[in-house]
Amino acid sequence: MEILSEHTCQGWLEGYLLTGRHGFFSCYEAFIHIVDSMFNQHAKWLDTTNGIPWRRPIASLNYLVTSHVWRQDHNGFSHQDPGFIDHVLNKKPEVIRVYLPPDANTLLSVADHCLRSRQYVNVIVAGKQPQLQYLDMDDAIVHCTKGIGIWDWASTHPDTEPDVVLGCAGDVPTMETLAAVDLLRSHFPDLSIRVVNVVDLLRLQHESEGPHGLSDTDFDALFTTDKPVIFAYHGYPWLIHRLTYRRTNHGNFHVHGFREEGTTTTPFDMCVLNRIDRFHLAMAVIDRVPRLKDVSATVREKFKNALIEHHQYIRTHGEDMLEINNWQWTAVPGPGLRCEQEAREEPL
Repeated sequence: MEILSEHTCQGWLEGYLLTGRHGFFSCYEAFIHIVDSMFNQHAKWLDTTNGIPWRRPIASLNYLVTSHVWRQDHNGFSHQDPGFIDHVLNKKPEVIRVYLPPDANTLLSVADHCLRSRQYVNVIVAGKQPQLQYLDMDDAIVHCTKGIGIWDWASTHPDTEPDVVLGCAGDVPTMETLAAVDLLRSHFPDLSIRVVNVVDLLRLQHESEGPHGLSDTDFDALFTTDKPVIFAYHGYPWLIHRLTYRRTNHGNFHVHGFREEGTTTTPFDMCVLNRIDRFHLAMAVIDRVPRLKDVSATVREKFKNALIEHHQYIRTHGEDMLEINNWQWTAVPGPGLRCEQEAREEPL
């Protein structure tokens, strides 16, 4: 059922769930805010009914938030707002979840979980443009079950202590993080990089704050207690700081996300404007790993030149450069890793 009225769609779904059935509401990310107050009431109602023993649990209210900020380059600034996540996380963690699957298989695993769950508001944020496929189905299920984990196949020297941790949450931030790793390993082959991908955003929260948070021991095992962490996030960067401010290594967290910089431009330029692109992420690593400061001048100049070249190219041609559009992971692939072009050849 489709109608250009977010209030009506939400009302339909709420009534449908009360009949004992399951469903989801798909919406443009920038306009899901229209039902902010309706979300508020449903979340509060769920929290209250959790304490009423005679009321049977109902299927979760599932939002599929798509056409998101990083793929609204053609519509422009008015369609670029990832703030619904911030609004949702103001409610009690016992009744809300936020998922940021990085590829199609993790999206399938998350959707399966959400459609089976009860007494939650689940928010899934996923673009609908073709993307790289990183994990096969079995590995996607394991990764989504944990909600957060180290991608050894994307890390360099995974058996050693990292010089830097690159965290990522969201489909486009994950792709740009992997592209940054690709750049760094080609210029600094001895640099030890750990890649941590987050699917379930509430895993970043401390376990004392909610039922899905990580203990300090588990969190420190992922992000270390003293190494720089460059985190590429789908939404407003301060939310990651809010979730992690009690952690031992919070002072070393440097979050890149949406900074209210946008326009009608190319997809990669949206990343550049907000500094979550591969070049800015790579330079952030260089700036914060002490031993690279004296050996990185030439590499930094190369990255800056690439950004200038990108700026000139898109204003001449109106599209991103081929090496950006056609980028693929060229290191040892992860389980089931396929490039975008291969993924298009067979249906999901």
